[in-house]
Amino acid sequence: MNPFDYERATDAAGAVTSVAARPGATFLAGGTNLVDHLKLGITSPELLVDISHLPLTTIEEEADGALVIGANVRNADLAAHPLVQSRHPVLSRALLSGASGQLRNLATTGGNLLQRTRCVYFQDVTTPCNKRVPGSGCSAIGGHTEQHAILGASEHCIAVHPSDMAVALAALDAEVLFLGPDGPGSVTAEELHRLPGDAPEQDTVLDPGRLITAIRIPAPPPGARSTYRKARERSSFAFALVSLAAETVVEDGVITGARLALGGVAHKPWRAHRAEEVLRGAPATTETFTAAAEAELDHARPLEGNAFKVPMARTMMVAALEELTGEDA
Repeated sequence: MNPFDYERATDAAGAVTSVAARPGATFLAGGTNLVDHLKLGITSPELLVDISHLPLTTIEEEADGALVIGANVRNADLAAHPLVQSRHPVLSRALLSGASGQLRNLATTGGNLLQRTRCVYFQDVTTPCNKRVPGSGCSAIGGHTEQHAILGASEHCIAVHPSDMAVALAALDAEVLFLGPDGPGSVTAEELHRLPGDAPEQDTVLDPGRLITAIRIPAPPPGARSTYRKARERSSFAFALVSLAAETVVEDGVITGARLALGGVAHKPWRAHRAEEVLRGAPATTETFTAAAEAELDHARPLEGNAFKVPMARTMMVAALEELTGEDA
């Protein structure tokens, strides 16, 4: 691990100023991802600005029923919050399916969103990786591809985003609030993360020095039900091969609302807009659910080692929609 300077922030504006003023500086919150990367030599920041003591730790309900979640709220506390469990079970379930209890007690809401890929080639500094060293090549292409993308990949990167929470937030139309050198701003959770294109080293649309301060989740529509499903190689502390966050509203057997996002299949949480279009206004039947899954996954481009993700995602989507609507399998 290379030496670095350390600064403990006393307010959000001061933290932003410190990071924006010094190239190579970064924020430190729970550190569950960053500390690993420091040890592995993946990153070598010159300055760590510790934001873990900033008072961004509340979960507040707005007048319209929206929840505003501070960036330093721990994952364990967010998953256990009564309003999250009752209104957005998809988010609680997503959080509880990620990492271990010990890590959830330390990991923060903002940090969870900004965690980087667990691609084995990205984490191995002896191998070329365009995400780690732009222009060096992608060792995953032609390598071990079981964990990699089937949607939205490019010739420069096929890695997937690891967060379970981010998938749920994308499905919930959440908004990410941040503070930058030019003042406060926001971006939707769906738009926060990028597809790799020709710049896979850029995980998000946030410029350096932008500090996530909160997440805002709108109130669920009346009658909404939601769930989260995750397929992985073992039952705990494993990243998704495929995951799904889904919320539906059904009235008199007709789907009037549907929001879905897939995880483990792309460089970012993948909002399933094509599937949603098929579902809205259609009868809540297995035939509809199958057609929706096929509409989304017809655009998948699996690799030799991960073609199994396509039928896995299809089965997961149908099963989750059956669960939410009461349709028998």
